Amino acid sequence: MKIAIIGSGLIGQSWAMIFAGAGHTVTLYDIVSEQVSKALETIATNLKNYESQGCLRGQLTASRQVSLITGSSDMQECLNGASYVQECVPESVDLKRQVFNQMDMYITEDMIVASSSSCLGVSQFVGEMKNKHRTLVAHPVNPPYFVPLVEIVPGPWTLPEVSQQTRTLLESVGQAPVTLSKECPGFALNRIQYSIINECWCMYKDGLLSAADIDKLMVNGLGPRYAFIGPLETMHLNADGIVDYCKRYAQGAYNVSSTLTPPPIMYDIPTAENVQSELSSAVPLEQLLERRKWRDRHLAALASLKNQLKEKKD
Repeated sequence: MKIAIIGSGLIGQSWAMIFAGAGHTVTLYDIVSEQVSKALETIATNLKNYESQGCLRGQLTASRQVSLITGSSDMQECLNGASYVQECVPESVDLKRQVFNQMDMYITEDMIVASSSSCLGVSQFVGEMKNKHRTLVAHPVNPPYFVPLVEIVPGPWTLPEVSQQTRTLLESVGQAPVTLSKECPGFALNRIQYSIINECWCMYKDGLLSAADIDKLMVNGLGPRYAFIGPLETMHLNADGIVDYCKRYAQGAYNVSSTLTPPPIMYDIPTAENVQSELSSAVPLEQLLERRKWRDRHLAALASLKNQLKEKKD
């Protein structure tokens, strides 16, 4: 299968590596040819590093995967013959509308066009397209190469088979898709994520905990648990089933929830400056790139462990 990636930034590069790892041919597009060349160089370096570190995805060698990825600054050439398109341009309604309108004339009846949008539904930027029924959101989690979740979000006019085919394809390349029944602000992951951040922000502003201790709650408390089971199964396991959990703990949860600061919560700059001052003592701004690499290595190790546990279970 030929895969077209529109946008050669970090997310576009990640998608290219994911699809090449599964043996698909990939064409990476960007309007500036120099950007494409730089992206291809970065991809080649990353794949070879992943191979040496033992976290390369798929059964093909890094060199073979690199050979499956080509670049183009011609949109028609990129889309020609593609079965699946993943758009990865910045999160701007106007920019996405422009890009999708440009693609519209090249979309065929057997092509799927997905956006990597993190909050914008396709209904916000494909309304004038002739082929909008073949569009949807496939929102990855950063970094997509090591965090497999993808949110599939259909638009009001997306054909059901387009959503299902997208899910099947993403599962086949090693991602873990979830399918929303319809668009909603923030989709699912960010709605949950913002709820967590909101309460962390309020606890910090109230002086209840330091920034380090707030992060420790997740790293050493909720995080290890949620790496393997979700909140609903946690409820199910922490009592004699989720019905029993609600009988025991629902009132207490309601009482605590009634004390939370109601949303929306504004992440204000003065608080952000205080948090950054604390965080920078451990991770200075000039070390963020190295810390991201550290994060990715640990995510790769966790993904490997989870795959091993899954294989034993199977």
